Amino acid sequence: MPPLPSRWQGVCQDGENFNSSSCNRKLIGARFYSKGHRANYPTNPPASSSSLLEYMSPRDAHGHGTHTASTAAGTTVNGASVFGLGTGVAQGMAPGAHVAVYKVCWFNGCYSSDILAGMDDAIQDGVGILSLSLGGFPIPLFEDSIAIGSFRATERGVAVICAAGNNGPVPSSVANEAPWVTTVGASTMDRRFPMFLRLGNGRILYGESMYPGNRYSKNGGKKALELVHESGGSKGAEYCLKGSLSRARVAGKMVVCDRGINGRAEKGEAVKEAGGAAMVLANAEINLQEDSVDVHVLPATMIGFKESTELKKYINSTRRPVGQLVYGGTTVGRARAPAVALFSSRGPSMTNPSVLKPDVIAPGVNIIAAWPDNLGPTSLPDDLRRSNFTVLSGTSMACPHVSGITALVRSAHPSWSPAAVRSAIMTTADVVDHYGKPIMDGRDRAGLFAIGAGHVNPTKAMDPGLVYDIEPNDYITHLCTLGYSHLEIFTIAHRNTNCNETLHRNNNFSLNYPSISIAFKQNSTRVMIQRKLTNVGTPNSTYAAQVVAPRGVKVSVTPAVLTFKEETESKSFQVRFKSTKRMAVQGSATGEGYLIWKDTSKGKYRVRSPISVSWTS
Repeated sequence: MPPLPSRWQGVCQDGENFNSSSCNRKLIGARFYSKGHRANYPTNPPASSSSLLEYMSPRDAHGHGTHTASTAAGTTVNGASVFGLGTGVAQGMAPGAHVAVYKVCWFNGCYSSDILAGMDDAIQDGVGILSLSLGGFPIPLFEDSIAIGSFRATERGVAVICAAGNNGPVPSSVANEAPWVTTVGASTMDRRFPMFLRLGNGRILYGESMYPGNRYSKNGGKKALELVHESGGSKGAEYCLKGSLSRARVAGKMVVCDRGINGRAEKGEAVKEAGGAAMVLANAEINLQEDSVDVHVLPATMIGFKESTELKKYINSTRRPVGQLVYGGTTVGRARAPAVALFSSRGPSMTNPSVLKPDVIAPGVNIIAAWPDNLGPTSLPDDLRRSNFTVLSGTSMACPHVSGITALVRSAHPSWSPAAVRSAIMTTADVVDHYGKPIMDGRDRAGLFAIGAGHVNPTKAMDPGLVYDIEPNDYITHLCTLGYSHLEIFTIAHRNTNCNETLHRNNNFSLNYPSISIAFKQNSTRVMIQRKLTNVGTPNSTYAAQVVAPRGVKVSVTPAVLTFKEETESKSFQVRFKSTKRMAVQGSATGEGYLIWKDTSKGKYRVRSPISVSWTS
């Protein structure tokens, strides 16, 4: 690793099981924040409560921080795997980046005071990028500690990348909606971990698992076992809650556990404690075909809702149903990917629908990354296995992919603002999978509220041609257009703002966002927005506008051709939208399209902006 950056002012804070000498040229800073946590939980968890292990120090006791940090900037490790599964080269997005960690979350949650203190210190320390795999639900920006802290960061040139949340596919569930942060949803990869279930009637059901194959045959994996599904009881046995299963009924058998209430890996532990030999984790209707895998403590597989329905029908059709797990190892390249993760939170933004969120999607399902040595790969207290890597799923895993890519882009273009970097990532994002077909969301083509601008493409983001840049003051003007009060803006930005004067100075203001989101309100059929593009590609280049208009909307761009003589030159344009009354009468709520600025001089660049249109009464 190269020497520490000259601007770096951070420290390595001593604490429980963590010495300042643990820092080096890779881990250059480490702090922890516990005042909010302490105010709500004055004492450490009792020593007997191993499930609440905690270190009063920067050291990670739960694995989430280790996993996300290594995804963003972990160095290269050859032969990485989880007990032989997923074997390959492990490497973060930006393996050459320095890392500073700010521990703000504890076993009882993340408190706003701790989050803000950590963000403020990170800004003062001199970080270039803040990666926050935090936040769950949409709340107004003036009540959102992450939005408030990230505005301070953005003002000082620090890029902030946030997870979109795991409350999908519910509409308007997207979190971290502030227009000054990059909001990341989750996608799947083409790597699979098949573990088939062969039924006694000859049918084979597809499932997935990361129960290690090298331990598989030792634990009843090769023989058929009687299937049992403890449904209809009052103790939650169908969900395999801890202590709910009857040893007399499940010992030596393959137990079917319904998704819900407790964690997936916890269900396997409950089956093992009751003497069960194997487990089938059955998706409920709400889970559909979602396939987040776990490193289970016993032979197990997870099946989709369609397969769950067939399995239960089979169990009820015969006196002695049996099943056999068939280990499939690791497969790569066969499945369509990327696709939208079912759990990834969706737009439109609840608090700010004038900005399309999420911004992009990135890999967030079955991500293998580094893991601390005080934990088993399931995080369960009684899991005594140890692995340097484990698998996790969530937008928490997607976020650091984009954080690392942001580091790469900023390294190549150190003068670019956070908004310019985000624009480069958004306007170059992919909207097709590796088969060249549209990215899917379940059985349907993915919409903009699921993928934003598309799936991040790091190579293209390094050289986008044009960018949509935004100054911090523009965000204040944007808040004024949303009707935010003086006090609400002061809470976010810590500055006094007269919105009447601001809007008077900025007539017909439009936030220069890389995506376009407009609303036709009642009796409104025309909307005009403005945008400005800055050339970061080659001099003497010409771009022509290409539009695919949302259904029922006419779109015109003026001027339709932009010529840039010099690098860093900026040109403005207007986009006019005209709605047809017919669409409003039919009650269509939303429409989608896109605007592309195509490089006509050399054909190298395609600067793509998604267009989202809504009709409101």
